[in-house]
Amino acid sequence: MTARKIVPVILSGGSGTRLWPMSRPEMPKQMLALTADETMLQLTAGRAFGERFAAPIVVANARHADLVEQQLAEAGATPQALILEPIGRNTAPAIALAAIAAGGGGDALLVMPSDHVIGDVAAFHAAIEAAMPLVTQGWLVTFGIAPDAPEIGYGWIQIGDELQPGVNRVARFVEKPPLDKAQSMLASGDHAWNGGIFLFLADAYLEALAQFDPGILTATQEAMDKARTEGSRIYPDAVAFAASPDDSIDYAVMEKADRVAVVPVAMGWNDVGSWDALHAISDTDGDGNAHRSHGDGNVLAIDTKNCFVRSDGVRVSLVGVEDLIVVASGNDVLIMRRGRSQEVKKLIEAMKNAAKNITPSS
Repeated sequence: MTARKIVPVILSGGSGTRLWPMSRPEMPKQMLALTADETMLQLTAGRAFGERFAAPIVVANARHADLVEQQLAEAGATPQALILEPIGRNTAPAIALAAIAAGGGGDALLVMPSDHVIGDVAAFHAAIEAAMPLVTQGWLVTFGIAPDAPEIGYGWIQIGDELQPGVNRVARFVEKPPLDKAQSMLASGDHAWNGGIFLFLADAYLEALAQFDPGILTATQEAMDKARTEGSRIYPDAVAFAASPDDSIDYAVMEKADRVAVVPVAMGWNDVGSWDALHAISDTDGDGNAHRSHGDGNVLAIDTKNCFVRSDGVRVSLVGVEDLIVVASGNDVLIMRRGRSQEVKKLIEAMKNAAKNITPSS
């Protein structure tokens, strides 16, 4: 008997605002080559490629259609369907669109955000194989990332009883915790980070939606029934899709369903959610500096330590500084202390407010 093929579902609708100024609405972080020569989207497609996997289903923002197709073509990963959302409605509706596009039957769907790093792909594949026996029985499976810090920016998963080797029942999901709670969960040894990667049968997911969040199922089914199709591109009906609740898969399904399992895995995972996170996984020189640019000689650092520098064109020179993040893209330059890169969102909000207050000159 031939092993069941797995359909990769790549979620590529995010905006990646925390990686401004390189990540922008027209060119979000998954479309950028941040950690390798390939873009984040291309790396995601590449880790679910081969005999075990079917052609991917990609869910993306409609404005990025050409870019997604171009990058996937360059990576040799032609999608079986490119679902183009008219608006963002969070992960639960996006995955519903993919499950419906897959036929809503017994296909196994491997749901992956397009903007994460997985350093150990072999470990990831081993975790997938460990999960498949339960998946075929209708379980909803998530992958728990082995934690190495009391991270307050992630959700956590408490690992329950073992169901089979390498797979456990989810005892509970934990929202982003305060530091003291994260420290205790790390010390306990029975918690993992929630990495947002899932594996389940299309029909099992849709049945769970019907039970726990039927509004999503109704809206997405209508949006797909009325969708416009152009080749592999699928344009869900905008009015129907807009009626869908805006919920994450965790809130809509995973926290409520009974047969939910977790595969704890150490696979070099990082969600690259900030410039600090990117610095942490980048190669550094002898002084702890990480710098990468498009073009030789664009970054020069003298008597400089523990800095992260990126440029897509303009030359950046640093002398006698420490612990800085410097990112130059187009006409924008970001300079901040290391450790404060989560505050980029505040900066963007301030720029938006400043733009609103500018009155045209007469």
